[in-house]
Amino acid sequence: MRINPYLKSSLTDPDRVEKVEIHSHLKIFMPTKDHHDNSEAGIKKRSALERNLDFSFYWAAKIFAFAIAGVLIWITVQVLIKATPAIQEFGIGFLTNSSWNPVKSDYGVLPAIYGTLVSSAIALSISVPIGLGIAIFLSEDDYLPPAIQRIVVFLVELLAAIPSVVYGLWGIFVLIPFLKKITPLRGPGMLPAALILSVMILPTIAVISRDAIMNVPKGLRQAAIGVGATRWEAIIQIVLPAASSGIIGGIMLALGRALGETMAVTMLIGNANKVDTSVFAPSNTVSSLLANQFAEASGLQISALMYAALILFAITLIVNVLAQFLIVKLQKI
Repeated sequence: MRINPYLKSSLTDPDRVEKVEIHSHLKIFMPTKDHHDNSEAGIKKRSALERNLDFSFYWAAKIFAFAIAGVLIWITVQVLIKATPAIQEFGIGFLTNSSWNPVKSDYGVLPAIYGTLVSSAIALSISVPIGLGIAIFLSEDDYLPPAIQRIVVFLVELLAAIPSVVYGLWGIFVLIPFLKKITPLRGPGMLPAALILSVMILPTIAVISRDAIMNVPKGLRQAAIGVGATRWEAIIQIVLPAASSGIIGGIMLALGRALGETMAVTMLIGNANKVDTSVFAPSNTVSSLLANQFAEASGLQISALMYAALILFAITLIVNVLAQFLIVKLQKI
């Protein structure tokens, strides 16, 4: 059989072999005119109803998105207007004053800010390691049978559906009597409120962290194990860093709930308007202050409460901005 001289020279010349392969590749995948015409003929033309539905959905989604932003701005403006008399009366000193005396019209929110931040910090320090442990445990395929794993995941998610007042009642009748036996606690205080908060935000951290870990490509773990890493080395050094943006998002979402939780904390924290460094002493939060004072408030006291609500709004806004900043930074790594 006689070999084409061009092909024979191509087999011995690497540059020409590459050119032949590229030309062949283009020849295989480049559609012909007939194929292009057949493809256009096979595309079904959309009806006017479908186009109108798409157009309507686009504008409806756009309107609702702007409406959410508008509602947020409207709420902020209304709270700011109501808080203006207190802002003019107390200024920045409202943040550092520890007194709350409606008789003398002397108001300050320092103890409430302290209680809000400390109770949330204690709750996070307890729930984050436990939540991450639960997320890792429920994301591994060989720790539990699939049927049992689904049941456990459902039970963890069910914790988020329990009303906060139920948590508060459980804290009053079960948690506080138990803590009295093993700690210097004598009644409602910072510790039982923080423990209840940790239980309430635990499912948020566990579920979101598990979803983030499950979304990490399996190839990353397999590659780490393939080069000699152990299971826990792969989890700690590969999986968790890859899922860190989702995990931090879940933690910040849980922190937002802890900062704004009202009913359960009001029932357990003791509602003492003073700064006390002991976790066994009664304390207060901004949410508890608002819940306790609004029913009987009037005049300047209402404005002071609105000022406190504005401060709580600012704290949660700062937390969310920092969370978004951290997530963006981690996604660039």
